[in-house]
Amino acid sequence: MKISVELTLTPLQDNFEEPIINFIKKLRTSGITVLENPLSTQIYGEYDTVMELLTKEIKEAFELLDNGLLQMKIVKSDRSNYEPNF
Repeated sequence: MKISVELTLTPLQDNFEEPIINFIKKLRTSGITVLENPLSTQIYGEYDTVMELLTKEIKEAFELLDNGLLQMKIVKSDRSNYEPNF
């Protein structure tokens, strides 16, 4: 089953750049489709593959942050080719 995931990792501390950069770089090198914008990161792929990756990388990111918040939205379909038509 294909899914689309939108992530926003928000550190609740100073000196947060390195953990956020590491998190995004690991997602980029995973082989899964990753799109980024200033507000969030979107990931697209097979459910089991994406969730396994996220479980590992979210845990690691949280271990590097003293305080953080992760917002995640999951859609059951691959929306990577979405283009607004308005």
